[in-house]
Amino acid sequence: MNLTLAFPIGADSKLVQSVETVFTESELDRFAEELNRDGICVIRGLFDRDLIDRWKVAFDALFQERQQRPGGLAPRGQARCYATLPWVAPFADPAVYANPIIRGVLNRVFFQEYKLVQLAADIPLQGSQYQEIHRDFRPLFSDQIVTPLYALAVNFSLVEVTEANGPFEMARGTHVMSREEGLVKIHAGEIPMEQFYMQPGDVMIRSPLALHRGTPNLTPQPRPMIVMGYVMHWLHTQKVDLTLPRAYYESLSPEIQELLRCRVVDQLADSEVETYINFAY
Repeated sequence: MNLTLAFPIGADSKLVQSVETVFTESELDRFAEELNRDGICVIRGLFDRDLIDRWKVAFDALFQERQQRPGGLAPRGQARCYATLPWVAPFADPAVYANPIIRGVLNRVFFQEYKLVQLAADIPLQGSQYQEIHRDFRPLFSDQIVTPLYALAVNFSLVEVTEANGPFEMARGTHVMSREEGLVKIHAGEIPMEQFYMQPGDVMIRSPLALHRGTPNLTPQPRPMIVMGYVMHWLHTQKVDLTLPRAYYESLSPEIQELLRCRVVDQLADSEVETYINFAY
């Protein structure tokens, strides 16, 4: 197997290996530090381009079908939508949702067991506008109480993310302040709204409490951004749902089964309706 060495590796460094990329333990420490401090970190080139291409082909067919189905997409504002992904190939891939690099970062940030509760895509289309600056979760207790990270979104794009096609925009560090304080600092220019450009294969891990928004997609092509949601095991997440076919679930190792908070069914339904409509706080 050809391995891409993304970072310098010392002679006595401990290594953590993904499918195509090797990282040192110290690099995983750095990603976790950035995540705690800034509310975001970006892991460049984690996934192989062939994997992204397979997902893109499958997503394009799924998206075309969902556009024709009532309730097949959840609205996210003008020319912007959300789609839950089915647990079939290529989306049902433990090399992605249980990736050792991603889990290496999550293990450093979460203080207890955590669960994967969401596998979906956010899709801005041509004609989309700036979203209101928002959070994806309510504070755990009060806006005035800063808590450790208890929920994280892991994102990767199926296309290159550029200035033109609606990059994700976020204000670093606003996950550890009240919403009002964060908005005041953003509007005063003390904290910039930063756009994150990504190549296919790059992975972004972020706190859904950090203030952020989607930006306009000015191109004729959709910009699908995959989102995998992980939360501490005790957090109730009624808006998102994983439904796995029984044969697939029973083929997984006990460790991966333990990672998933899911419904197990004999057969996946053909026409699920999206219910995750209210998303902004």
